[in-house]
Amino acid sequence: MSAAAVRRAGAPARRVRAQGVALPAAVVVGLLALAQVLTVAGVLPRTYFPPPTEVLTALGRLLTGPMLWADVGGTLAGWAISLGIAVVAGTALGVLLGKVAPLQWLLMPVIEFLRPIPSIALIPLVILTIGGGRTGEVVLATYAALWQMLVAAVYASRTVDPVARDTARVFGFGRAQEIRWLTLPAMLPGLMTGVRIASATALIITITTEILIGVPGLGEGLNLARNAGDLARMYAYIVVIGVVGLAINAVFTLVSRRFLAWQGAVR
Repeated sequence: MSAAAVRRAGAPARRVRAQGVALPAAVVVGLLALAQVLTVAGVLPRTYFPPPTEVLTALGRLLTGPMLWADVGGTLAGWAISLGIAVVAGTALGVLLGKVAPLQWLLMPVIEFLRPIPSIALIPLVILTIGGGRTGEVVLATYAALWQMLVAAVYASRTVDPVARDTARVFGFGRAQEIRWLTLPAMLPGLMTGVRIASATALIITITTEILIGVPGLGEGLNLARNAGDLARMYAYIVVIGVVGLAINAVFTLVSRRFLAWQGAVR
């Protein structure tokens, strides 16, 4: 195929990608313009809804100062540690439960009992036992994210092809080799879905904990702005939190497309 033919074949895909960026951006700009008109006209009370131009001005001040970046770093540190612990522990326990049926039968009722308990309800217990601060934040976020990973890992462990498993045993694979070369690769699509869900959960609980118990981060910055009555800065923090969540999801989506395309099951 000639170079010109390749360029012609790629043109529709580029046009679709450009539309995928331009149309949502146009919707955002339209909503901001509508909010500006409604707040200036007094339809939306400025007591609760500052005009977007004031929010953007406050956002600009935050972006050029050191405080916001320290808050972003604090939140990402708590989120990353919590998610890392949840992914490792949830995957290991999920593989174990998937491999040992009696253990799964014994522990699943306990897991199903603990899983619906919101981690926020454990804040008094965490403060009494290990105190607040970053450690308490990590414990609460890990608790919330762990169940997402555990359930994903248990179900993913059931996707291993029994024929491939029997073949591996015929070739003398030990238990560790079977997990390394057969179980974990087969589980990857399900695990990646679990990671994305656990990531969002860990970020939500991390920021919520910062708001409620004053751990340094985006949540605390938002709460301080609210207490000071600086609504424009408070909304600017909300915008930053949304952008951080969007960026994290985009990274995991790219990773899924890059490493799981061979499965044809990027979810």
